[in-house]
Amino acid sequence: MKVCIAEKPSVAREIAAIIGAKERHDGYMQGNGYQVTWTVGHLCTLKEPHDYSAGLKSWGLSTLPILPQKFGIKLIKDAGMRKQFKVIEKLVKGASEVINCGDAGQEGELIQRWVLHKAECKAPIKRLWISSLTREAIIEGFQNLKDGKDFDLLYAAGSARAIGDWILGINATRLYTLKYGGGKGVLSIGRVQTPTLSLIVDRFEEIQNFRPEPYWELKTKYREVLFSAAKGRFLQKEKAESALEAIKQGPFQITDFEKKEGKEHPPRLFDLTALQVECNKKFGFSADQTLKLVQSLYEKKFVTYPRVDTSFLPNDIYPKVPGILGSMKAYAQLTAPLMGKKIRKSKKVFDDKKVTDHHAIIPTNVTAVGMNQQEAMVYQIIALRFISVFYPDCIVSKTNVKGMAEKVEFKASGKQILSPGWREVYAQSNQQVEEEDGKKGPDENQLMPAFTVGESGPHQPQLQQKETKPPKLYTEATLLRAMETAGKLIEDHKGEKEAEEGSDDIDVEELRAAMKENGIGRPSTRAAIIETLFRRKYIQKQRKNLVPTTTGVQLIHTIQNELLKSVELTGQWEYKLRQIEKGNYPTTTFLDEMRHLINGIVHEVKHDHRGPIEMAAEVVKQKGKSSTSKPATNSKTDGVAGIPCPKCKQGQLMKGNTAFGCSNVRNKTCDFVLPFQFLGKKITEKQWVNLLEKGNTGLIKGFEKEGKKVNGHITFGEHFRLAFELKVEKPLACPRCGGEVIQGKEAHGCSNFRQGCTLRIPMKTYGKTITKAQLKALVEKGKTPVIKGFKSPKGQVFNAFLSLNEDGSLKFNPAD
Repeated sequence: MKVCIAEKPSVAREIAAIIGAKERHDGYMQGNGYQVTWTVGHLCTLKEPHDYSAGLKSWGLSTLPILPQKFGIKLIKDAGMRKQFKVIEKLVKGASEVINCGDAGQEGELIQRWVLHKAECKAPIKRLWISSLTREAIIEGFQNLKDGKDFDLLYAAGSARAIGDWILGINATRLYTLKYGGGKGVLSIGRVQTPTLSLIVDRFEEIQNFRPEPYWELKTKYREVLFSAAKGRFLQKEKAESALEAIKQGPFQITDFEKKEGKEHPPRLFDLTALQVECNKKFGFSADQTLKLVQSLYEKKFVTYPRVDTSFLPNDIYPKVPGILGSMKAYAQLTAPLMGKKIRKSKKVFDDKKVTDHHAIIPTNVTAVGMNQQEAMVYQIIALRFISVFYPDCIVSKTNVKGMAEKVEFKASGKQILSPGWREVYAQSNQQVEEEDGKKGPDENQLMPAFTVGESGPHQPQLQQKETKPPKLYTEATLLRAMETAGKLIEDHKGEKEAEEGSDDIDVEELRAAMKENGIGRPSTRAAIIETLFRRKYIQKQRKNLVPTTTGVQLIHTIQNELLKSVELTGQWEYKLRQIEKGNYPTTTFLDEMRHLINGIVHEVKHDHRGPIEMAAEVVKQKGKSSTSKPATNSKTDGVAGIPCPKCKQGQLMKGNTAFGCSNVRNKTCDFVLPFQFLGKKITEKQWVNLLEKGNTGLIKGFEKEGKKVNGHITFGEHFRLAFELKVEKPLACPRCGGEVIQGKEAHGCSNFRQGCTLRIPMKTYGKTITKAQLKALVEKGKTPVIKGFKSPKGQVFNAFLSLNEDGSLKFNPAD
């Protein structure tokens, strides 16, 4: 009997249905020579310190470092998981062959290998390695099963990652908690978590310490075109004014005029990080939220495997492209120009050398229907990007002009779109293309008349006074990019160089691809790292921005060993883990380096004479966790008084007669206050605590604004001033294409109806009016609750719940 082990029950059911295992048993399915079972997440984990020695259950500096000679694994303490493991263990012992159908990635390989090791599997192992869960992909995968040994290096890298994280996390967390925690809470340290926090703290303090400096830019307008001095900024006002007076004395002369036609290539397909960045920019989704949504789309067979770090496709996908485009029925108007003719094949899309285990995230050939609102939004992002790469390049006219006035050189540039090409995909779908031209000037796209070299005439000189600006706080989008490139800032200089015909200049995406080898974390784990920082109360959100809490700042200041904080060095560790996966670096060497590192850190901290840090009230001690967490009483903040001031980070909040305020108000060094009432609404302490800890009070009803009662949120604006965010009902997203659900005279439809979307939900059907709540449930959840009282044309009364057919029309489902 062949035993297939899938990553979760839903995937196991899909596989079982396809290979003919239709008999249901407790914990598995059987038939046609197969038994199909499943794991449920991590059934196994690395042993904890007390599993090696009972004395290690108690925390003590004298027991550090904890470095087992050989690391072992154990079952998770969960009755349901243990029961499922017993099923797997029994099936594996009677198997003639085991087929590993786990998630096709490093973590998925690790989960399955640990289970098979714990079950003492002796049978030969095959590997199902697929990039989507469609019927076609599963059948093809079973026809081309790989030898399990082909993935030994992948498992070795996953194992080294897990053990390395254990060595550093367990030891450093105990070490810093015991030395600097003062018995008030746990100071969590992690191989990727801590350098990521360091990025956020460093950026925050850079902004806090920033002092703006004035500068002047010399410009002049000639024939309605604004020219800038080629010299750039003037740092001294006197020199700037002197230059301004000088150029007023004579005419402006054109010294060079160049106009070229160039191309702009479509944006690259999505890897996971790029998709998370895009969804954070467009929708405000967190990295974790985007991962969960795209994972759901993958499990519904609508998109390919999402946990990828490449933006390319292998050449064997090319013949399947017409079928995929043809299945995207909601985008028929956009795909129509591509159908029936040769599909464009670009090296920027198809490149076998740049595809590793999986390819870029793209739609599958399964028509996407029945998505909830947020899933539809993510699907549309992926779908439009996929369609756009097969459209022609955007053709632009780029103009560069140089001039001179009294020996001062000036320059100007402009761009005009001659043929939109791939941009038409986004224009028709009312989607804005996210430009990443971080250095592009405001005059980049001004229209240019034709100039003649040597012409001259009057001009209008001007001097613009500006001041330097600090870098921006990290958002989840920019933090993900920083993690991907090990903190190195990469700006898109597209537009600063000429976009020449057939140019293959290295663009920002190529630079990022080159640096991914040294990024910190993996695409699949970065979202979890950010969520961990939130959970540990080391960071909080202010609108979209990420700022460190007092504890987060103090923790980074306490860590003197740069190896623990260095993003670049952590990126080098990630590089070594990737080299292990490729067979170019020994696992033993990597783990020996981690042991050597922790030995040095323990020695250094033990001999440090500094006292405990001031633990902020926002750090909540976790109860009921594993025995690796130090037992503690709950110190969760119930009131505002005593919380560190979020503005000055020095004082503490105190309760006054009409407001909470910073203790430093007395010496006039801080003016932070939280009034008891805001916009006519009394604010509870719990709501203020939410603002202080999460950057948002949560929804509050009953504010008074412009004589009306409104609902909304209180957040922090600039300089920690209170800001009100009105609650605006988001339009419903079309479950077929992600467009906006709009109301017509007799029915609701999709804003993309001109592009071929056929969604139609009548306002009234069979004698019943569809309520807003029922419409929302139908669009977001795929079906309504049971609606009573429909009346057929023959007068029969019946009850049913509504769902949508594949073409977007209503479907009646009789109630049981």
